[in-house]
Amino acid sequence: MKIQNAFRVGLIGTLGVGLGLLILTSVVALQTIIVYIGAALFIALGLDPAVSWLQKRNFPRWAAILTVVAAVLGVLTGVVFAVVPIIVDQVANLSRAIPDLVKAINTATFLADVQKQFPGLQVDEIVQSATDYLGGNLTMITTTLIQSGLAIIGGLFGGLIILILTLYFTASLNSMKRGVYQLVPASKRARFADISEQITTAVGRYVVGQAALAACNGVLSFIFLSIIGAPFPALLAFIAFLLSLIPLVGTITGSVIIVLTCLIPGIGSSTLTALVAAIYYLIYMQIEAYVLSPHIMNRAVSVPGAIVVIAALAGGNLLGLLGALIAIPVAAGALMIIKQVVIPRQNEL
Repeated sequence: MKIQNAFRVGLIGTLGVGLGLLILTSVVALQTIIVYIGAALFIALGLDPAVSWLQKRNFPRWAAILTVVAAVLGVLTGVVFAVVPIIVDQVANLSRAIPDLVKAINTATFLADVQKQFPGLQVDEIVQSATDYLGGNLTMITTTLIQSGLAIIGGLFGGLIILILTLYFTASLNSMKRGVYQLVPASKRARFADISEQITTAVGRYVVGQAALAACNGVLSFIFLSIIGAPFPALLAFIAFLLSLIPLVGTITGSVIIVLTCLIPGIGSSTLTALVAAIYYLIYMQIEAYVLSPHIMNRAVSVPGAIVVIAALAGGNLLGLLGALIAIPVAAGALMIIKQVVIPRQNEL
């Protein structure tokens, strides 16, 4: 091989590696924006079935989009005005109860009661260890609290951006699809468009199904927690609803948080209330896993249980909350491509 050819190959290879590194660096730098875009597109696909349903009822697309967006915003506004004042009031009550709770914890009677209920627990050593840790890490704890506050503000700002992008994506979803289809060779465009429509429809139905499961958990939690006299039922039900939007682990996480909250003394909680709540959520999780979820999700996406678990875990590790949300419809899309493209092609060989 001549030296100039080797130099040319090396130069082109170096430029290719540099371009690859530049692309990877850009993706890492823009990961927050990419997450916003992915979340907005995911929600837009979830709203699209409602828009398509209205279009079948002779609604113009612009009128269908306005109707769906107005309905969603109306529901969110209603939830805000109905739930937020209650949550704010209950959070204020919880804040007022914290000083009394701290005083109760510092009393010998409280510690003696805890030691009596849990004889094998070294209460004095645990209290001393916690006190030493708080005293030695006060600066770190303060910094963490400040960072948490900034993260909450950033999350609210990100939610506003996602809402704006969702409106744009919902309005221009069909034109976006047509633009993507134009990039595919004409001979394969019809097949690609058909599979893409099936995948996007499945994603939209999955979003609606997951939201329905979360709403069911939130409403039932509010009713049950109010009946048993649990503290802050509206706040805990709202937490149950939000966490239930996360597939696989959301309901379990919310249930654990609610049960542990019912164990906190000084805010109207009791061991009996926590035990009843734990039994209820154990029963509810079985009903959700074997009755509600199969009935709702089988109409949206058909994915084997093992793949659901693997996809949710892998998506959560790769992209966090967004990854856990989109993992199951992505797995459904991959299975659809395998069944309709890969397997028929292999059968032709």
